[in-house]
Amino acid sequence: MKEYTFVSVTCTASAGGAKVAFDSHRDIISEYARMGMRYVGWIPTVMDGYGHIKEIDLIFEGKEK
Repeated sequence: MKEYTFVSVTCTASAGGAKVAFDSHRDIISEYARMGMRYVGWIPTVMDGYGHIKEIDLIFEGKEK
């Protein structure tokens, strides 16, 4: 059976919400790759009433070393 790990990433917004970004995702993906895990995708986990994604889960396959 495959094992999956989910890592939450919160969206950051600039003043007034004009720009929305996920800043730490690349570092997290690289860190888990160094541990021998494979990045397989992401899913939105928190959205606001306007449909804007506020938080996502990055999904990794494999066991942490």
